[in-house]
Amino acid sequence: MQDLTKFSDENLFRACIDGNEASFEELYNRYWYKLYAEAFKRLRKAEIAEEIIQDLFTSIWLNRQKITIHSSISGYLFTSVRYLVLSYLQKELVRNNYKSYVKGSFKDVDNSTEMIISFNELQEQIESHVRLLPEKCRYIYELSRKEFKTNKEIADLLGISEKTVENQLTKALGRLKIAVKALIIYVFLLFY
Repeated sequence: MQDLTKFSDENLFRACIDGNEASFEELYNRYWYKLYAEAFKRLRKAEIAEEIIQDLFTSIWLNRQKITIHSSISGYLFTSVRYLVLSYLQKELVRNNYKSYVKGSFKDVDNSTEMIISFNELQEQIESHVRLLPEKCRYIYELSRKEFKTNKEIADLLGISEKTVENQLTKALGRLKIAVKALIIYVFLLFY
């Protein structure tokens, strides 16, 4: 057995492309902590930093035959981490803006018991319609709308094409639109 610690990054990656798990493990061990430190420095969240690095290495292994690296392996890995951190921060910004918007939207609403009950009933009705969706369609819908994952992330997670994700979301939204149309009219009349 060869001593992989003496191999260059480029040689290890070439071996990874051919499916050599030991070479991949050596690259992983060589860079995991450095990449984690880079992510943690920018995020200050250990769990998220770990998740980003795990996702990066998982993606590299799964896509190893498609990846073309024009610079050094080190440069590619650190650039990837910066991109993944920025992507995470953008999603967090969108989530926080959405939460602020929702909180602001309901700030001026009369918090009477009737309105709270009506809102809760509406939420339950929507959830009951979501539960009626076919299992795969429902799961994709929940990943998209509740976990705020992009179509690409969902496709990668489930091992399906982005087009399939789009089709499932279109199907889910179409069914929900029909199912809750009357409920939306009811709520609109109730609040106005």
